This record gives sequence, structure tokens and C-alpha cells, in this order.
Amino acid sequence: MHFRKKATFAAIAASFLTAVPVVFFLPAEAQSSTRLETVAENLSHPWSVAFLPEGGYLVTERDGLLKFVSEDGSQVVVPGTPEVFAQGQGGLLDIALSPGFDIDKTVYLTFSEGGPEGAGTSLFRAKLVPDGAGYRLDNGETVFSGNNRDYGGRHFGSRLAFAPDGTLFMTVGERGDRDRAQDPSRHNGSVLRLTVDGKPAPGNPFLGREGFRPEIWSIGHRNPQAAAISPATGKLWTVEHGARGGDEINIPEAGKNYGWPVISYGRHYSGGKIGEGTSKPGMEQPVHYWDPSIAPSGMAFVTSPKYPDWQGDLLVGALAGRHLAKLDLEGDRVVSVEKLLQDLGERIRDVRQGGDGYVYLLTDSDEGRLLRLLP
Repeated sequence: MHFRKKATFAAIAASFLTAVPVVFFLPAEAQSSTRLETVAENLSHPWSVAFLPEGGYLVTERDGLLKFVSEDGSQVVVPGTPEVFAQGQGGLLDIALSPGFDIDKTVYLTFSEGGPEGAGTSLFRAKLVPDGAGYRLDNGETVFSGNNRDYGGRHFGSRLAFAPDGTLFMTVGERGDRDRAQDPSRHNGSVLRLTVDGKPAPGNPFLGREGFRPEIWSIGHRNPQAAAISPATGKLWTVEHGARGGDEINIPEAGKNYGWPVISYGRHYSGGKIGEGTSKPGMEQPVHYWDPSIAPSGMAFVTSPKYPDWQGDLLVGALAGRHLAKLDLEGDRVVSVEKLLQDLGERIRDVRQGGDGYVYLLTDSDEGRLLRLLP
């Protein structure tokens, strides 16, 4: 695996306390120049962002709030969200607009749902309705509840990605219960493929098979916090956290097993060996892995002409690594990786390409920001 030499960033920035928009000028990377503009700040651990066709942004905050953010950075709470289990990594997680949002105004949210057997990862659907200066969610319902139930606040996942055929992929963490990622009767550590009503999608690999959950597309994942559809192939790509090393990029295929915790390129936090090694017959190899871990979260394929030298590249946010990883691809192969925005010093939670063609980032802190990357 070949890596380009890291570029050095000299941050030239005004105080973080100035009013938005705040612009950070960065030396040229692959583009002729690059700068970051703050769209909104003072967000509480923002997790995901969606772009409204009429303008503005919907941003989830982990503690359970959904906010409408205007272009001027002002924020209005969107009522009608589900009650969340806001503990540790749990809370309000991903957001995705229906492919037919212009007509049906439907929004999907993943969240950690509490209950007598502990908390698991669930899917919520509602209509987005104008309400004064903002919006509200109407007719909200939980259309899918994962049985990856456990106590504590670890490893919920979770990202959403609509496939070209209109089905919905949903990633689910193993909740820290490693062995259940190999149990197909559990949703722990799996990628699901659902209808827009939260039901098992037709053509799923385990439909009608006894002892298997019909929603499951693939198993053997740890804590996948990124998912995106490749614009070149229409395939789902995911990124998941390893333990101490072993973060993985995968292209999950129907019925396949991606190994956790039997095989891994990482080690336990204690330093001990994980499972049986790095390979085993019947278990898939990752497209790419990181060692040491960068704690990846959020990913986007670059298709915008605004970034001419990044066409077809993959961007992945790093939480522990505090950078934006840019991966050069040749087909389904990663040929090089660069670390961008290291001098920003922020945990990057989400990465999206907006309808305006710009790349947007969310930083994960109690004073989180929505940033626009301007080439």
C-alpha cells in the first residue's frame, strides 16, 4: 500500500470566536487553493447533515435535537424527533432525505432506542413540514427497531444510503458484543437492506432462511459509521471502526461475511490478538485498512467539477486522527491516501458533497461546526 508524502498545512486563521462566516485559508493541496468557511457553529456534537433543495441544512445533534440551519448560520430546533438513548455514542445519529423528497417530503433518521433489553439502533420516518421560520416533523414513526440490544453506550453505527433501486442500506454496530457480529439471528454488526417502510427488501440474501434476520445484507462488521453509494458503480461502500488499528473500508456484498471479530488487522485495546489472524476462508478482505486507527466517520465520493483534481476520490473523516483522509481510487482499489486539514485539529464526524457541489464537514465537539470546503 503506497502513501503520498503528507502535505504540511500552515493554518492562517482568525479567532474561532469571530462571527460566522469564518474563513480559514490553507495552502494548496491538489487544487490551486483551498479554504474552509464556517456555515454554522455552537452545535452540540453534530452527527449528520442533509441539504434541503430549497436551501438550508438539517443537522442532527447526538443529544437528540434536529436543527434547521440557514445559510446565515442561524439555527431553529425541528420538533417531532424520536426520544433517544443519549448515552456514550448513542443518541440521534444519521439523517437522509427520501430520493423523492421534492414530492413526498420524507426524512429518515437513525437513532439509539432504549428499552427493557437495553438500547439498539432504530430507523425513524417522518414528513418535514414548514413551521414559521423553520420546520417540524409530522406523522413520525419508528419503522424499524434493531435487535442489537445491549446496555451501555458503545457501537450503534449508524449511516443510511439509498441505493439506485430505491432500497435503503442501514449500518448497525455490534454494541460491543463482538461475537454477535457473527450471529445472523442478530442485527449486531451488520449492514441491513430495507424498503422505504423499514421492511426487509426483496432479494435480500437471507429471506425465508430459518435463524437469519431477513433484513440483513452482510455480517461481520464492528461499528460502521460511514456509508455511501459509489457514483461509478452504484455499489455500497462502508467504513467501520477497528479496535486498536484495523479500521476498514468494505464494499459489502449480499450474504458475505466481513470477519469481525474472527479476523482483523487490528489488536484489542489491551494489545492482545484479535481472533484468528487477518484472513480466513469464507471471510472477506477489506478494500483498505488503517493501522493505527484513525476512528473514521463520514464519507463522500467527489464528483463535483469544483474539485477538478479530486474527481472520483473518496473523502473520509477521522475522529481520533483529527483530519480529512483523501483516498485516490482506481476502480475499487485504493492507490494512495493523503491526510488533509491536520492543522484544523478537529474531530471530523461527517463528510458530504452538497447539491451546490461543495464539500461539507461536521466537527464533533460541544462547540461543533458545519464547515464548507471551498476550492
